[in-house]
Amino acid sequence: MAAILFLILVFSPFVCPWVVVGTAVQLVWRARHGQPPNGWTSPDAMSCALVVQLAGAAAVGAYAWGVMSGFYILDPDQMCAASGADGDHVVTRMTLPVSVQCVTDQGVGTELVPVWVNPVVLAGLAVCVLAVWAGASAAIRRRADRACGEVEVGGGELRSGEVG
Repeated sequence: MAAILFLILVFSPFVCPWVVVGTAVQLVWRARHGQPPNGWTSPDAMSCALVVQLAGAAAVGAYAWGVMSGFYILDPDQMCAASGADGDHVVTRMTLPVSVQCVTDQGVGTELVPVWVNPVVLAGLAVCVLAVWAGASAAIRRRADRACGEVEVGGGELRSGEVG
């Protein structure tokens, strides 16, 4: 199990950008071709699911990038020297917010994680939660509309159930 998690961390920074780009293309396509002629409507559950996928891939990719930025096969002294820090070092790690620091005996720390990682991780998690909430409410709203007898007519407008 640990080997699988390690492989996910190793390959996520390379796979997640492709997932983000592919999902963004799908969202743009849905926005261009699914737009009703009368203007803006609330997103449907599928669009929210795509936003969850996009934000989740961005958060996982950034998290993996941050965690792996301080991972070297070298010992801590060589790792910290490779990042440009001087002196003897102790490596400290934090899970969230992601942090890998080389700390000298004098207490001076050098951060190895890029500065953009934590904002992307936290924003991705927040967007995931909001999109799950919006998707669930859209699915509930659609089910309630169907129960009331309203059906979608081409173009996205709703009409009460009419017998033809």
